[in-house]
Amino acid sequence: MDKKNFYITTTLPYVNAEPHIGFALEIVQADVVARYRKLLGENVFFNFGTDEHGQKIYKKAVEQGKDPQSYCDEYAKKFDELKSALNLDYNNFIRTTDPHHIKAAQEFWNRCNKNGDIYKDKYEVKYCVGCELEKTESELVEGKCPLHPTQNLEIRSEENYFFKFSKYQKPLLEFYNTHPDFVVPDFRFNEIKSFVSEGLSDFSVSRLKSKMPWGIEVPNDPDHVMYVWFDALINYISALGWPEDQKKFSDFWPGLQVAGKDNLRQQSAMWQAMLLSAGLPNSKQIFIHGFITANGQKISKSLGNTVDPYELVQRNGTDAVRYYLLSNIHPFEDSDFTIEKFENIYNGELANGLGNLFARVTALIEKYCDGKVPEINQPPDNHPLRVDTAIHNWKKVWSDIDRSVPQFRFNEAINSIWKYISEADKYINENEIWKLAEKDVVKFNWAIYGLIDSLHQLAWQTYIFIPQTAQKIAKRLQIEKLLLNDINYKDSWTNIKPGTKIVKGEPLFPKLG
Repeated sequence: MDKKNFYITTTLPYVNAEPHIGFALEIVQADVVARYRKLLGENVFFNFGTDEHGQKIYKKAVEQGKDPQSYCDEYAKKFDELKSALNLDYNNFIRTTDPHHIKAAQEFWNRCNKNGDIYKDKYEVKYCVGCELEKTESELVEGKCPLHPTQNLEIRSEENYFFKFSKYQKPLLEFYNTHPDFVVPDFRFNEIKSFVSEGLSDFSVSRLKSKMPWGIEVPNDPDHVMYVWFDALINYISALGWPEDQKKFSDFWPGLQVAGKDNLRQQSAMWQAMLLSAGLPNSKQIFIHGFITANGQKISKSLGNTVDPYELVQRNGTDAVRYYLLSNIHPFEDSDFTIEKFENIYNGELANGLGNLFARVTALIEKYCDGKVPEINQPPDNHPLRVDTAIHNWKKVWSDIDRSVPQFRFNEAINSIWKYISEADKYINENEIWKLAEKDVVKFNWAIYGLIDSLHQLAWQTYIFIPQTAQKIAKRLQIEKLLLNDINYKDSWTNIKPGTKIVKGEPLFPKLG
């Protein structure tokens, strides 16, 4: 039976500054979805990359006295290095300066132009360089862009090419109406439906090359380069080999897009209208996450209050950063970040939670079972002894994961797992397992076997969230393959062999401070 194909892509960060924790959130969220789909047995194409054209990047390159391409090469490498730092599983890294992407963008332009949706006109607008977007008066707060309040808007007046965005108001609303789960969460969907309902203005899709030379040349007009957003959005399909590789494109498109709330309009309206114009299928779904804030302010490069994910990983480890982003940053709303809160979560939930449970169970095995899975005679499923050692209904945990992850409620899935950890710890305390070794060896062995079963389940259940730790647990429990589609992982009793060596090893999460 052929595997089901699944495509997921993040937005492409601008390479005008170092990576920050806000984008680490997005790529880690996408990574969890990709791992989940892959471990269900699906054939996953996970796209990530960098947006390398536009005025912001050209300006930064000039400021540093660098050739724009050399500047982009340097910064693209810093974003690609997130793969190792955050243990990401993406299998495609696209750059909008890639030759194939450039050709795809020009072909896309030609298709929209052939459909009568691109025209040349003069215009004067207020323009936010930070957003790389034109701004209407209704979008401004005290004459400033609310996302970049420290930057002055530019007044631009020139002849550009325009895209007939206004033509697609009705088609977009009809598409939204027939796809009720197109944008998640629903309040973001309501926001974009309201925006489109109020009427759409055509937007500029080119810049004069004499003023801003760093961009993809407009077909048949060497005096213009493509507007950065028009160019960048096309990466979602150029990454799939479009337009040449029609098989790969049809196998994977449409896909799921992950984006921040400041990308709502671009992803769910502009890009969708562009796809309609080019005669291509719309995206499958768009997940919009909130911002990470610091003292109530958005963390952003322009505000200068960024948190370096590389430094955070270096100090605390990859999985600690992943865990915090997934469990303590709300998937849809803005959430505040402080180092103090991060360290409290690390000690309280990782070191004293999963780390402590693993240490306790393996210490009991080391002390009373010679470091091996004890010998037992397996009773029937409904036998009181087996029921007693089924510490927690871990099938419910799987049900919670299967419900929450497709809904992007990563925090709820993790909460269910950590409840499981808490109940296993409670089971050890209330039954004083360490005393059973001398009082009732049969019951002790079954209790230990049940606890090993819990650790087996936790290895799989934590894999998509904190994969390095899950793999450590698997290695110490001698689990050969930590892949959900390889074995019947939801009945690990059958995979625990008496006599197997269990390795306690170093603490999974050494305490901070």
